[in-house]
Amino acid sequence: MPTTNSSGLDAFNALADQSAASALLECCHSDSWAGALAAARPFESVDALLECADSVLRDLPESEIDKALAGHPRIGERTDSASSSREQAAVSTAGDDVLEQLRIKNAEYEGKFAHVYLVCASGRSATELLDVLGKRLGNDPETERRVLRIELAAINRIRLTRLIDSLSGDDA
Repeated sequence: MPTTNSSGLDAFNALADQSAASALLECCHSDSWAGALAAARPFESVDALLECADSVLRDLPESEIDKALAGHPRIGERTDSASSSREQAAVSTAGDDVLEQLRIKNAEYEGKFAHVYLVCASGRSATELLDVLGKRLGNDPETERRVLRIELAAINRIRLTRLIDSLSGDDA
C-alpha cells in the first residue's frame, strides 16, 4: 500500500529524534525498531520508509518482537488504542458466539505459543480472523514466529502510512 504523501513525509523527517521515536512507538511498541527508524531519517519516499521498517523488523531479536507483541490487544477485546480499535472494527460487530470462540481460541493460542495471537485485522471479519486463528494453532512455534513477523510488518506498514498521512493533515 505505497503512498506518495511528500508533505507528511517531510514533516516526519523534520521531527526531533525523540518526537519521531515517540510517534513510531505508536506504530510498533519496540524501542529498538522505533529508534532505528528515527535514526535512519531522512527518507526520500514513503516506500523507502516502509522498506526500512520491514528490514529493521526482520533483524530484531525475539525479545524486541515480544515487546512489540505486548503492545497489541487480543483480537476481540476492547482496547484504548485507537489504531487497534480501527483495525479490529469489523470484530466489534460480531455475535456473542463468535466473540466467545475468539476468547477460547485466543487462550488456547497463548497457552501453546506464550504470546498474543497477532494478525493484521484491518478489513477482516471476526469469523475470518477466527478461521485464521484456528489454522495457525496447527503451526509449530518456529513457523508461528515467522508468521507473526509477517503480520507485524503488515500492521506496521498500515500504521506508518497512517502516521505519514496524519502529519500532512490528511488523516486516513
